[in-house]
Amino acid sequence: MATNYGSINKKARSRMSNKAEDEAIPLLDSGDELDTSTANNASRIPNEISTGQGNPVDLVSSEEGEGQGHGSNGSDSDTSVSFDPADERGPDVISNFDTIVHMLKGNIGTGILAMPDAIKNSGLTVGNIGLVLMGIICVHCMHMLVKSAQELCRRVKVHSLTYPNVTRQAFATSQSPKLRRFAKTAKSATNVFLCITQLGFCCVYFVFVSQNLKRVVDHHWQEMDYHFYMALVLIPMLALCSVRNLKYLAPVSMFANIVQFVGLGIIMFYLVQDLPKTWERKQFSSWGQLPLYFGTAIYAFEGIGVVLPLENKMKHPRDLKGWNGVLNTSMVIVICLYIAIGFFGYLKYGDDVLGSITLNLPVEEWLAQAVMVMMSVAIFFSYALQFYVPLEIVLPLVADRFPSRPLLTEMIVRYCLVILTFALAAAIPRLDLFISLVGAVSSSTLALMAPPVIEMMTFWPTLSRLSVVKNIFIFSLGFLGFFTGTYVSLQNIIEYFATG
Repeated sequence: MATNYGSINKKARSRMSNKAEDEAIPLLDSGDELDTSTANNASRIPNEISTGQGNPVDLVSSEEGEGQGHGSNGSDSDTSVSFDPADERGPDVISNFDTIVHMLKGNIGTGILAMPDAIKNSGLTVGNIGLVLMGIICVHCMHMLVKSAQELCRRVKVHSLTYPNVTRQAFATSQSPKLRRFAKTAKSATNVFLCITQLGFCCVYFVFVSQNLKRVVDHHWQEMDYHFYMALVLIPMLALCSVRNLKYLAPVSMFANIVQFVGLGIIMFYLVQDLPKTWERKQFSSWGQLPLYFGTAIYAFEGIGVVLPLENKMKHPRDLKGWNGVLNTSMVIVICLYIAIGFFGYLKYGDDVLGSITLNLPVEEWLAQAVMVMMSVAIFFSYALQFYVPLEIVLPLVADRFPSRPLLTEMIVRYCLVILTFALAAAIPRLDLFISLVGAVSSSTLALMAPPVIEMMTFWPTLSRLSVVKNIFIFSLGFLGFFTGTYVSLQNIIEYFATG
């Protein structure tokens, strides 16, 4: 089932004619009807190309897709009774099992390979307990986002909303006229953080692929400068990002998924051999390193972006929720994998663990070399999917200014974004610092801070005092991680530049 997204150029021209995506979903307090004329080309989750750290394809590409929803509460009770977003499901629905597979692929990427480094910054006991607690909070935030999206779909009578439009409609349908003014700003802020997140993933991918290739090639030939390998990766990366239709990447993306899971199995094989005693490792690291732990861990838990697109495509969307629902089941598996890789990786290598556990494998063994190459190939092909989101955000803004040369404009924007991620990765070739910074800046915002705000905007009249306190706590936790994680990561990056 390869889904044809069409070229981004067509989307850019469509948006230029409407003068912005915002015109497709106007603020409801203006009294206008919701325009759904461009809805049907949205919200596709192809089995063949869902991969990487979060599914990027549907985060910003649609205003309305096929049906979703079964929320309750809200200001428009009559609308909630007469309109059910779960009705009128299209033919391209996915089963519960397919959804679990997509959730696993959407949460397992470079983040899981950095889990041992996260445990190093927290300690064996504190880190693993923290992963469980953080996982519970992140999953709860996913439930909040889904519940809010379903209610907002009822209010505005559409079958699905993307993350940015959920943020916008939460403010636009607020009972406070003052808050409604910030609807477009809220959507723009969400788009900015999505853009930062996905470009950050792309930077991490550049560093990951280059470092692993360097380790393998240097073992067989003379040692070369790290930037040489980055330049070597840049050429095929530009070619990969020249593909304007994602359906052509479907076969290689499926291959990358298989390779990635096989590689994780081989990594676990190495990690469980010749283990030291648990008391030989630090149970708690230091308070000063905890922000780095938070940034790395929340980076790995950036699966919240894939939840809404998957829920939009489920044959039985009500099965997503519940204590034994699809969301909880898939995330329990993800959390167990994170803990397994993190626990055994740090137990085996201790404070010598690097930003990716693949870099600690014995490079003199052919199986370890094969794992490094396999994971590099898998992450390389995932780059194009992560790249798709910032491209869809940035391209219409640039294409508006150069309407006469749309194809040339699109290719220039594509190459400029690739070169931007290349330059940032070349400037900061420390995988651990990059992951921690991206996690602290953007992942904490999208995964922890935005969902409580959206729920409070959506359900404010009916929220209990306990729910308000809970949301304030989660938001405060996210903001604390955002502030301290960003500060410590930037401090370490500055120190890296100062000391060389």
